[in-house]
Amino acid sequence: MESRINPMSNDIGARWAKFIISSNKVITDSALPKAVQELVKIRASQINGCGGCLDMHTKDAAAAGESVVRINLVGAWRETTVYTEAERAALELTEQGTRLADSSGVTDEVWANASKYFDEDQLMALVALICTINAFNRLNVITRTPGGQYQPGQYA
Repeated sequence: MESRINPMSNDIGARWAKFIISSNKVITDSALPKAVQELVKIRASQINGCGGCLDMHTKDAAAAGESVVRINLVGAWRETTVYTEAERAALELTEQGTRLADSSGVTDEVWANASKYFDEDQLMALVALICTINAFNRLNVITRTPGGQYQPGQYA
């Protein structure tokens, strides 16, 4: 697969990405557990078919110590026993927040379930993370940014 355009070598793309990347620091510095952050990025990227983001976030999760089993089973999280109830709530919110056009948005039930496990600041970080990863997924899918070449920490 060949990229249509390299956003990082384009002035507008690079400037836009800089702002999105810098906004992500608010999320990474939040109290939202790092494992939840990685699982959310992987799940949204799976749903959106973003090879570039899946390449990055699966490798970053592994480098941060996440188990291969948990990384590999994210797409089937409902049928597994390897995720906590809080992680399941975050994954459900991620799916509904990513698939907005497929339903009527995020249900009150899913929101209430996530609220059982995350305080207001963590919930806001989770919502911001879902928005951010979906923006990056769309950027990479539209421009056909391929996966496979990422090295953990490459953009740190």
